[in-house]
Amino acid sequence: MHPTKHNRTLPLENTEFTNLSEALEYAAKGDSGYNFYDGRGRLEFVLPYSELLVEAKILARKLVALGCARGSVVGIVAETHPLFHRFFFACQYAGLIPVALPAGVQLGAHNIYIEQIARMLEGCNAKIAVAPDTHTTFLSEASAKLDLVMSGSSSDFDALPYDENIELHPFTADEPAYLQFTSGSTQFPRGVEITQTTVMSNLTEIAIHGLKLGRSDRFVSWLPFYHDMGLVGFVLVPLNSQLSADYMSPRTFAMRPRLWLKVISDNRGTVSSSPTFGYALCAKRLRPSDTERYDLSSWRAACVGAERVNHETMEKFADALSATGFNRNAFVACYGMAECVLAISFAPLNAGLSVDYVDKHALGTSGKAIPATADAAPYVDCGSILPSFEYAIRDDAGNDLGERQCGRICLKGPSVMSGYYQNQAATDEVLSADGWLDTGDIGYLIGSHIVITARRKDVIIINGRNIWPQDLEMLAENTSGVRLGGVSAFGVTDDAQLEHAVLVVETRDKDQASRFDLIERLAHALQLNFGLKVHIELTLPGTLRRTSSGKLSRSQTRDGFLKRSSVAKLVIQQASEGQFAERAHA
Repeated sequence: MHPTKHNRTLPLENTEFTNLSEALEYAAKGDSGYNFYDGRGRLEFVLPYSELLVEAKILARKLVALGCARGSVVGIVAETHPLFHRFFFACQYAGLIPVALPAGVQLGAHNIYIEQIARMLEGCNAKIAVAPDTHTTFLSEASAKLDLVMSGSSSDFDALPYDENIELHPFTADEPAYLQFTSGSTQFPRGVEITQTTVMSNLTEIAIHGLKLGRSDRFVSWLPFYHDMGLVGFVLVPLNSQLSADYMSPRTFAMRPRLWLKVISDNRGTVSSSPTFGYALCAKRLRPSDTERYDLSSWRAACVGAERVNHETMEKFADALSATGFNRNAFVACYGMAECVLAISFAPLNAGLSVDYVDKHALGTSGKAIPATADAAPYVDCGSILPSFEYAIRDDAGNDLGERQCGRICLKGPSVMSGYYQNQAATDEVLSADGWLDTGDIGYLIGSHIVITARRKDVIIINGRNIWPQDLEMLAENTSGVRLGGVSAFGVTDDAQLEHAVLVVETRDKDQASRFDLIERLAHALQLNFGLKVHIELTLPGTLRRTSSGKLSRSQTRDGFLKRSSVAKLVIQQASEGQFAERAHA
């Protein structure tokens, strides 16, 4: 068995398709497709687009025969497996709306996962649900109290009767393409509704303006399909450009991150993406002998997004892999969100990361991003916003702000969602009647380039000064004894409506002297760099809550912090007295 090839014989096309089924029909004429690698880096499944087309149409007829109304929702537990692609594209032909459901089940979190899947299925009023064999028990529990037409494994659906005379009516341009649950929506799921026209617009811009894809490109990914970067960036973009994609599961990556580099090296991958923490984990697990085995000179677009980019971490990754032929100019900072399909901006290709150093005090007090060399905060330039978007940086009153002035990032264009599925109230919160989307992000412009500073809901405001939680977290992560991704910063408000900063830090260290030493070092660094008295809590690994895509959820971590004890008064007292207490929790 060999992986699918570069599609050198089929003329590249990514601009003429009006829906995803048309894109698949064309890609199926070539010899490219999807390849799946197991936990040891061995090729496990090969799914050429030509086979996917045949299988999707067979399955589509079986789904149509179930009798669900056009536009009914199909939940797919999105493990890294061909099952996901088969069902996703079968839905396109059957006139059913697919939605990817999380496949990650953390140890000891069985009930939490079941509740999450049940909420998502109920929230989108799903009529059909499917899971790989590894997750059928979970799906059965999650759907037990729901009114589903059918729920089961792939083999259960394959066993359905097949009628080749059933006529298929794929979704047309103005109909839905899929639903995408937003990151952070685990408690109250919000499904982003994306139409065929919307997704095709963003796929085209990614291919032409963002990545400038060519016939020799090849994708490699470990990202989950239930995250917008995994679904759009590494399932739909390759298909739309008739290029091959190689996959390993997020679980495999977490256990053996070097396999990511091996697949890129072996298959001459050119495009791969990760949040910052993925690059950090990979660099941490590298052995000196690895650099002799890998050739990463083909990797031309090492995209980084989904969270604020830590440029120091990226530089360490590049340093560790310099002997492999990896070019640090391959780094491409990106900005995007599910509400805009995926991509909003790309930094220039072949230029590496561009860091803007701005005055911390001015940024916190006036929101002005004034260039500075001393006492400066680093922010990575995420490049030019894609050409189809109208964009503006606005204050809370809706007034447009000038260059280098922080404000709400607002967008309008063909890639903006039509709304949150069956949730008009949530839609009205972010989408105006004339089509402007309030992204919920804070940032500023440098010419046509966008710089992201924080999520609006996460900003900590102390004495009228804006504190970006990522700044506190990045400082803590650069402190000896603190691991990348094991820190969460947020604010808590007292009865007088005064806000206080809190930093929760995960550690396995049980020695009391070293724990207090860590608190003192963190407190000193925060005071020195930000002039802040911060309540610091040390807690066990696994305490910090994360979204389904693996990103830290500051709001959920804050809720957990407040529930653990009556801490509000403690925080206020310590903030006022300048004390820093340690607490550990099971």
